Amino acid sequence: MTPIPSEPAAITLAMCCDHAGYELKNKIKALLGEKGYKVRDFGTHSEDSCDYPDFAHPCAAAVERGECAAAIAMCGTGNGIAITLNKHQGIRAALCWAPEIARLAREHNDANVLVLPARFIDPEVAVTVVETYLATAFEGGRHERRIAKIPV
Repeated sequence: MTPIPSEPAAITLAMCCDHAGYELKNKIKALLGEKGYKVRDFGTHSEDSCDYPDFAHPCAAAVERGECAAAIAMCGTGNGIAITLNKHQGIRAALCWAPEIARLAREHNDANVLVLPARFIDPEVAVTVVETYLATAFEGGRHERRIAKIPV
């Protein structure tokens, strides 16, 4: 995976969610815009009931093709959307609910998609998780060997 550049304006982040993550997605999307990130929003675009795979697949594809440097996704528990995202080659989606987990997902797993459990995370904690994820680089070293064993 290409490292997430430290300069926000240098990259485009993908975002996607289902109806349960819609409100949190908009909060995080606004924060990212304020920080200078470009965001490509794959939906959903309302709180109407929907199916998370409809948004996860195009989001993952954009990261796979290199159109987006990384992605942030959310659904009620985060599990469904993470499972869907991880079906894509080269996607390492990590479900994170605390800053330390997000930091380790980047440092050790080179996670290129951050997944948030929208119904189970305080919005302010979610913001801190996102900021930590984006500020953390892949550590490399012994972790590269492990990442290389994940089929692409």
